[in-house]
Amino acid sequence: MPDLRSPWRYLWWLAWVQRRRVLAGAWWGSSWMCGLIVPPYLIQRAVEDGLRGGDRQALVWWCAALVGMAALLAVLGMLRHRTMTKVRTDASLRTAQLVVRHVTGLGGVVRRKLSTGELTYLQNGDTARIAHALTTTGPGVGAVVAYAVTAVLLVRISPLVAVVVLLGVPVMAVVSGPVLKRLHAVEAGYRDSQGELTSRAGDIVAGLRVLSGIGGKPAFEQRFRERSAVVREHGYRVSVWHSWAQVMWVLPTLFLAVVTWIVARMAVTGEITVPEMIAVYLYVTTLIVPVSFFVEGADSVPRALVSARRVVDLLSLRPEEALDRPGLQVESGALTVVVSADPAAAREAVEPLGLVADNDDYLFRGPVREAVSVAEHDELVLEQAIWAAAAVDVVEALPDGLHSHLESQGRNVSGGQRQRLRLVRALLSEPDVLVLVEPTSALDAVTEAAVARRVKQARAGRTTVVVSSSPLWVGQADHVVHLDAVLEESR
Repeated sequence: MPDLRSPWRYLWWLAWVQRRRVLAGAWWGSSWMCGLIVPPYLIQRAVEDGLRGGDRQALVWWCAALVGMAALLAVLGMLRHRTMTKVRTDASLRTAQLVVRHVTGLGGVVRRKLSTGELTYLQNGDTARIAHALTTTGPGVGAVVAYAVTAVLLVRISPLVAVVVLLGVPVMAVVSGPVLKRLHAVEAGYRDSQGELTSRAGDIVAGLRVLSGIGGKPAFEQRFRERSAVVREHGYRVSVWHSWAQVMWVLPTLFLAVVTWIVARMAVTGEITVPEMIAVYLYVTTLIVPVSFFVEGADSVPRALVSARRVVDLLSLRPEEALDRPGLQVESGALTVVVSADPAAAREAVEPLGLVADNDDYLFRGPVREAVSVAEHDELVLEQAIWAAAAVDVVEALPDGLHSHLESQGRNVSGGQRQRLRLVRALLSEPDVLVLVEPTSALDAVTEAAVARRVKQARAGRTTVVVSSSPLWVGQADHVVHLDAVLEESR
């Protein structure tokens, strides 16, 4: 269960559930970044003992040590990157699974709370940003350690240089902060406009046939073009601030130039030796790596917090209470049939209760087995669901059985067959609360009676709600709700 008390706590939870891997990433990141500091020391000793001291053997040994250190750094870098890739992948997929599972459980509630565009971007964009921010748990920790170790080494050479280096990173953070803050603000607006445009596009595609019939395509096309232009302008604005953010990457180079100028002046005045000047230069050059991670973390963590806020808000959504509609009480573990003269009102009443399956649900193109079974179900479970939906004859009538090709929305099968295949898929999802809206409206009485009897048997012990006026369903019900009377009482 994720910690949904705040975006920070959610990010911490993602790190905590894989704490061993995160600690391994921090260890490899710290080892790699601290290892980057060793070559400057080896080069300094090679210059002092080998070149200035005239000791060729010492020069060879120090150079051999430098080659060995380069090989070790390559191995450490590989282990760091491999571990952090696993950390990011775990965080991304864990968030995606939580969102999909929760949206499935919310049923119709999510349709009124979030648009299709919002959900699409949340799965594609927000999860990636959250996962990328977890990089700070590995190389980020290593950057702090390497920065501290370098500062200690510089103090031994020159306290002045050490102070300049220690103050350099906070100054860069202060300078780049306003630019990054503004970038995050315009990105948030761009994300919202993208989500709205995606939702509009989905609505247009879904209602294309209706628009063609009423002659509304040109009007909707014009509105879509206008909204696209607004989104494009937002994208240009993001690009401008993103360019300024890229300019901030020049700061580490300027920082290096300042330190180089200081140590060069000190070498000229004799305050430090030439080998020490070379060592300082190489130390500071190496510091560009941890400093770049600081800048990246300052950019990625705020973005991740914004994305985590959206995930937390979604995961905090709960189905609306049925008590808002007096009398509409659903018995846990029982089959409840809701009878109404107004199908739309009945659907609206039952949507908040759980996973809703009706005749408008999409049937995906591909093998029949994949269309009805999103997860990997064993043969026995699959056969039981097909039997409960009275779809055995549907499968047998297809040329290749469950391996037969199904067109999108099941256009190559009849209405009754489509209805039973949708029911198979709903039963295989095995939700705690399953809501079926007119699940047998296209079936004959014999088949409908078999479906009603078998669904009750297959869902024994779990809550099932069926919207239907058929006496065959009413006869199987443990509890019957006459919605029209309920609504009349509530008035």
